[in-house]
Amino acid sequence: MKSFFKLFSLLILCTITKSSSSKHQLCQDNERAALLQFKLSLSISEFASTYPSAYPKIESWESMESESDCCLWEGIGCDMTSGHVTILDLSSSLLSGSIHSNSSLFELVYLHTLNLADNDFRSSLIPAEISHFFNLKNLNLSLSRFSGQMPTEICQLSNLVSLDLSQNSLKLRQPSFKSLLESLSSLEVLLLDEVSISSRVPKMLANLTSLRKISLVNCGLHSAFPKGVFLMPNLEVLRINDNSNLVGHLPEFRNASKLRVLDLHSTGFSGRIPTSISYLGLLTFFSIYHCNFQGPIPYSLGKLTKLTILQLAFNHFEGQIPPSLANLTKLEYLVLSSNMLTGEIPSFLANFTNLSFLELGGNTLHGSITWISNLQNLVALDLSGITLASPVEFDIFVKLKNFNF
Repeated sequence: MKSFFKLFSLLILCTITKSSSSKHQLCQDNERAALLQFKLSLSISEFASTYPSAYPKIESWESMESESDCCLWEGIGCDMTSGHVTILDLSSSLLSGSIHSNSSLFELVYLHTLNLADNDFRSSLIPAEISHFFNLKNLNLSLSRFSGQMPTEICQLSNLVSLDLSQNSLKLRQPSFKSLLESLSSLEVLLLDEVSISSRVPKMLANLTSLRKISLVNCGLHSAFPKGVFLMPNLEVLRINDNSNLVGHLPEFRNASKLRVLDLHSTGFSGRIPTSISYLGLLTFFSIYHCNFQGPIPYSLGKLTKLTILQLAFNHFEGQIPPSLANLTKLEYLVLSSNMLTGEIPSFLANFTNLSFLELGGNTLHGSITWISNLQNLVALDLSGITLASPVEFDIFVKLKNFNF
């Protein structure tokens, strides 16, 4: 009987505790008010976001009268001890409007993550008040129609680990690219695609050894790219494509590289692919089309067995397609067109059943493609200018369910 009363008392205590905790407001009143004021400064537009899954997160935010806990609102995260708002994620929220220097957003000074990506802020400048976020570690303003000069105050965010300002009409002049890198030395992710930088790439970029991802696509970069960047110990993704005045050579790679993505296409890179490319054993994406590479395709390229994308088109590669490429059975894109390759079309291509795109045209190749029906995932095929051993039956392509005629 005593054990029964103990259990009964414990159940009552748990119920009272749960009831009390459910009424506890974790959110700070002033930050709750700031969030609601920020909501009122913006409107919802079905055209403001590009992602199909976008929806208006702030519509679920309740008014001051409801006294609901803002830490439970969608897109909000709070410190469980202090109740301060530390995370604001309104990415792909169909938000439309301007962000001014007096926005209540800048009252959320305890933020460590701010994500406003994929909205429409109507060519707003990034206000200097961004410096109020002195605790910020993750900043994502990508694809949100910000414009103008990047404020120097962004250099004051010395705790930043991830910075994504890509796909906006932004300029990086003052601060300079070098000043930005010197100030944000803890960065692990740097994504500035389509930001107008129009400068050299500072050699000291290679000193930011914490960097895992660098993406500087179509930034107007020019002159020689520092080789040391390729050898950074933690680098997994390097995209510097579509900088036509950026020149350089691939280095001698070292063992244990973490690179998974290497995209140099549409740059002025030249020289040969080094045999040490084999050290990039984790590489899944390698694109150097529309460059000035030359020489043979190295046999060692066949050791990169994790590759799914291999694009070497529009260079000056010569010689035969090395038989070692037979190991690359995970390939989905094999693009070798418009080089000076010779010899037979490799029969091992029959085993590349994951291929969606196969482009060999513009080379002096010959042979048979009777195996083409094995490639059931093929979408596009370029064999222009190639000498085929026998006429190709149209029925072969009819069997390819995804093929674009």
